[in-house]
Amino acid sequence: MLAQRISFLSASGTAAAREAVKVAAAKDRRIIDLAAGEVVIAPPLSVREGAIAAINAGTNRYTDSVGLPALRAAIAEKLSAETGGLWNTDDIVITAGAKQGLLDAALAVLNPGDEVLIIRPCWPTFPSQVLLAGATPVFIDARPPAYIPDIVAIRAAITQHTKAIIINSPNNPTGAVYDRTILQGIGDLAIEYQLWIVSDECYSSFVFAAARHESIVTAHPGARSRTILVNAFSKALAITGWRLGYFAAPPEIISAAKKLQSHTTSNANVIAQHAILHHLQVGDGSFEREMHQRLSQARNTGLLILSGLDNVTTPGAKGSFFFYLDLTKFVSALPAGSPVRSADDIARLLLEEVDVGCVAGSIFGDANGLRLSFGTPPDLMATGLRRVVETLNSLKTRRAVA
Repeated sequence: MLAQRISFLSASGTAAAREAVKVAAAKDRRIIDLAAGEVVIAPPLSVREGAIAAINAGTNRYTDSVGLPALRAAIAEKLSAETGGLWNTDDIVITAGAKQGLLDAALAVLNPGDEVLIIRPCWPTFPSQVLLAGATPVFIDARPPAYIPDIVAIRAAITQHTKAIIINSPNNPTGAVYDRTILQGIGDLAIEYQLWIVSDECYSSFVFAAARHESIVTAHPGARSRTILVNAFSKALAITGWRLGYFAAPPEIISAAKKLQSHTTSNANVIAQHAILHHLQVGDGSFEREMHQRLSQARNTGLLILSGLDNVTTPGAKGSFFFYLDLTKFVSALPAGSPVRSADDIARLLLEEVDVGCVAGSIFGDANGLRLSFGTPPDLMATGLRRVVETLNSLKTRRAVA
């Protein structure tokens, strides 16, 4: 019999959506993948050069369990510039992707019986890791179209068992970007109730239009002593498969991570560490600017296409690289005999009938949402979104086959 903790977990819903796309593609179908949580673009030359140089130098040995000191120092310098606060080498832990950083945080601070506030729609890893640590996720729903959490609702969800709150801005899947007022309100609550804040800022490089990303430790410096700030290079440098992330945290969390990682991964991939270090040392920001420009243009194109949807509000898409559609009104307006009654039905139909992969909102705890990536090559994205619009608009006259 398996351990009870395994029963708390299901396979990653986003991974399942990607797998469905792969299965369809294996049948010689030309699938347009709008399900992936990554930007399809070659990594920067500086990262590739750093990896090759490390390999050629025979860089094969263990690093410190929390990462190369030089890389941690470089990240501390980067964070200091980005947040306006001073960070040092000892404040940083290098992890095998952001997921390990989030798991380190959960295992370091949570006990059975603790509760963790999670703003929903949410990345499914958040509640899964809370359960894995023996604690209980408590959800606060952020409402469309803005998907910004309500401070009053957060306060109302706090009990004597609440130990932490997980926030994610820019948000996956909704694209919401929390402003300073919201972040300050969350910081105030954390201080008042002595909560840990786990702030997932993995999409901080992807903010568009008039929106502006601000870390919670910038918006509320007083909350820094209670904040675990998680980030990664996976999205920003298009190296999701390299698995390199980091977090910045108070000393007691750093100490806990050293113990945890010494008994789990030992250290993050040493070649990837040297590659990122080289990029931070020699990169001039051109790759990041070019990627942002490409995504900004793709976002504008996509929003124009999606504006043609009937009974669907055009998404804000202020951050991350996802369009998140609220299909509540759309589904309710379908004729009684329609074969489609949910976002899950729509995701299946789009894949089966028009070869477009996407992610249904049920994976994020929202039965009415649909996530579409604009990280796909722009021409494919535009074609895929046109198919989405045409297919969904055609559903208002389609009835189930008897």
